[in-house]
Amino acid sequence: MDLVLASQSPRRRALLEQFGLPFRVQVLPVEEAQSGRPLETAQANAVAKARPVSLQNPNALVLGADTIVVLDGQILGKPKDADDAVDMLTALSGREHEVTTVVALMINGQDADIFSETTKVQFRQLTAADIAGYVATGEPFDKAGAYGIQGLGGLLVQSIKGCYYNVVGLPVPRLVERLRPFGFEVFPSR
Repeated sequence: MDLVLASQSPRRRALLEQFGLPFRVQVLPVEEAQSGRPLETAQANAVAKARPVSLQNPNALVLGADTIVVLDGQILGKPKDADDAVDMLTALSGREHEVTTVVALMINGQDADIFSETTKVQFRQLTAADIAGYVATGEPFDKAGAYGIQGLGGLLVQSIKGCYYNVVGLPVPRLVERLRPFGFEVFPSR
């Protein structure tokens, strides 16, 4: 069975490659949900990414995912501009927030498995110079919550509780467990 990643995210691609999972990429345009309860929004987006690709790839296992950053029950999306990035990072400074990824696995347009992973992230207390300097790197602009833990944004993080890879964008250890019933193994037996 083929594994098809329905995501443009270079971070998700890199994680699948890092762990030796064979896959190909196909992305179709979808309109993502922007409001509603955070977990329901992420699930709707993961399914919306996976379903049309699944319908075009009979008998393939299609992986759609959506990662959200949640502070005080509100989703922090990708910043619109530098001021928005500063506002998000200022709100996260010295506080704990949650990063949740919903993964939708589909075959022939039908749900095969849908699961979520949540990691708690504690930011250190940031100075205005920390925030301005990080925003000036340009790294925050294509990332939910205006930071990427796998890059310079990792310097903003004090600690995490949960899966690091989830914060990057794909909870790979849990994903590997969920892929086993479909014949995918990272450590195949001899």
